[in-house]
Amino acid sequence: MKSIYLDYAATTPVDPQVVKKMQPYFSDYFGNPSEIHKWGLKASEGIKNARTQISKALNCNPSEITFTSCATESINLAHKGLIEAVRNQDKKIIPHIITTQIEHKAVLETCKHLEKLNWAKVTYLPVDEFGLISINDLGKAITKDTVLVSIMFVNNEVGSIQPIAEIGKLLKTKYPKIFFHADATQALPYFDCDVNKLNIDLLSFTGHKIYAPKGIGALFIKSGTPIIRQQDGGSQENNLRAGTESVPLIVGLGQATELIIKNRAKESSRLKTLQKNLISKLTEIPGIKLTGHPEKRAPHIASFIVKDVEGESMMLLLSDLGIAVSTGSACNSQVLSSSHVLDAMGIAAEDSHGSLRLSLGKDTTKEDIEYTIKSIKKVVTTLRKMSPDLTGIEF
Repeated sequence: MKSIYLDYAATTPVDPQVVKKMQPYFSDYFGNPSEIHKWGLKASEGIKNARTQISKALNCNPSEITFTSCATESINLAHKGLIEAVRNQDKKIIPHIITTQIEHKAVLETCKHLEKLNWAKVTYLPVDEFGLISINDLGKAITKDTVLVSIMFVNNEVGSIQPIAEIGKLLKTKYPKIFFHADATQALPYFDCDVNKLNIDLLSFTGHKIYAPKGIGALFIKSGTPIIRQQDGGSQENNLRAGTESVPLIVGLGQATELIIKNRAKESSRLKTLQKNLISKLTEIPGIKLTGHPEKRAPHIASFIVKDVEGESMMLLLSDLGIAVSTGSACNSQVLSSSHVLDAMGIAAEDSHGSLRLSLGKDTTKEDIEYTIKSIKKVVTTLRKMSPDLTGIEF
């Protein structure tokens, strides 16, 4: 049976070159990087090199990179750390954050937490049918107390690209005191994330979306950006994240970042060709519609609404055929909930339950896509024949 992985937006395999680079730091260069003996210095050197590799990818100073456990932790540190620092400067104001309705839960839940504490007020910008915000809406939402704008570069579910450069330019020229955070988790492998060109103050990403291990991430913090650490203890990571560093994972993240930047242009072009074929062939099937912007989209994500079919069922049957995909709906024995991203885009709940996301990666081939197209046609036909009449049923 075929074995085709099309869930790279969820997680990626670790690149063999990354594994090779990490290997010595598990057993040979195992020292605590805080120690000054040769074992510790060797470990510290590995961290320093990784920090340099990442800083080159983002065009920033190595000292502006803080290692974390994942993008979620990076986002928590960016948002909570900044808001606490701002509040310490002036407790009379309640800082204002602007984000979007389709952010990753790491952003949305962190913002909700700050709201519950009455530490911040948050504006959640709406999006259009393609999942894009309006720059005009952003401008109108800014108040005298706005301190942070947090917008994801590429949406992880539908792949739409937000106008990050335009947002950065607006804030720098008209509102220079407002800090700008971008979640670049899905963007770094495919788009230029030069923080100076984009006028970004805070940028978060994770290793397991770029062929590095799980359990490691990073946060770019522009020099001069006020941040209060959220994890107390030792003085690691420029006193911003206490705890002994996971040297092998950091080394792996550095190597993975260097590799994706080296291969980014060629790989993006290759995946774009595969994606176009996938979208073209699947949207020929009656009742299948592309979600996200048709052009302003990342090359690795293709997301669809499949009428009269439930997403979980498609995912399971495709898995039986050796294909790994994902769906935007979340299902358990008690709750059937639709995607907050698709809801914000105005897609009806009964349609969003038929969502299907296919995300491509470095091992995806033309043959994989052709087999997947045939398999989806087969699965959709089978499920539609089995589907009862759902007219009148509320989801």
